[in-house]
Amino acid sequence: MKKIITVSLLVLLFATLLIGCGSGGGQGADQTKRLLMVTGGTSGTYYAYGGVIASTLSEKLAGIEITANTSGASAANARALKNNEAELAILQNDVLDYAYNGTVVMSGDGAMPMLRTIATLYPEVIQVVATKNSGIKSVADLKGKRVCVGDAGSGTEANARQVMEAYGLSFDDLGKVENLSFGDAATAMQNGTIDASFTTAGVPNPAITELNSAIDIVILPVSGAEADKLIASYPFYSRYTIKDSDYGVPGVDTVAILATIACTEGLDADIVYTITKGLFENQAALAAGHAKGNELSAKSAVQGVSVPFHPGAEKYYKEAGVLN
Repeated sequence: MKKIITVSLLVLLFATLLIGCGSGGGQGADQTKRLLMVTGGTSGTYYAYGGVIASTLSEKLAGIEITANTSGASAANARALKNNEAELAILQNDVLDYAYNGTVVMSGDGAMPMLRTIATLYPEVIQVVATKNSGIKSVADLKGKRVCVGDAGSGTEANARQVMEAYGLSFDDLGKVENLSFGDAATAMQNGTIDASFTTAGVPNPAITELNSAIDIVILPVSGAEADKLIASYPFYSRYTIKDSDYGVPGVDTVAILATIACTEGLDADIVYTITKGLFENQAALAAGHAKGNELSAKSAVQGVSVPFHPGAEKYYKEAGVLN
């Protein structure tokens, strides 16, 4: 009797294992594609908006699950894609360009020709602010002045250098160059130790709003022939208008870089097509989850792109009629 029971148990166990193995390879198998998206610091827009994108697409798209992780932002995210540590990343489109070509702040990493664009998401605006009592009215007036150009080695510093170049200036033409964060630059302007500063950020920027509540400021335009020259030299820039209502001072035409979702050429084209389509078909849900979702559109998503689109994204944009 004991032998019969033992044999029966063994047969039952073997059958269970066969059923388990069979279900793993059949129609009931989990075919979900799990992707990691690196974003930015926990207090930043990349992380918050990236989380909304990840959760919304995971809910709306069959067979795709995206997890958003905190990271060191743009430069670190380009490296994560290169090293196959993530499938998706949010980063500035200028840093994406530098990484693709191995230039400027990414020169030490070497070119990353495997990087591909999926979509630009929203503008990060070049905001050149001066104290009103400095008498500065244009970027050309920065010559001989005390100017903060962003943290050393930052994307803002690169933007400042490029904008000034379009006006025939270099950092050597400034009376004093300061490398400070946005908040520290605002404090220095209040204290009268610098005359102007460059900020690359969404509008309105809290540091500029706070500065404007303390002293009178002016916002300098980046427009006309100089903007044309800048965009011709650096096609990752796009045009942007800062409205009067953004800071309660006269608005100006300026330029912006763009927060962008990127991947590598190795990511499956059907998956990238589904993600790209899902972004725009679920724009309302993204906007409900984060204010930056209001700035998402297929038409604007193909602007300011200097790194090739992934074929899956390109397929969607051609179907949508926003790309030839």
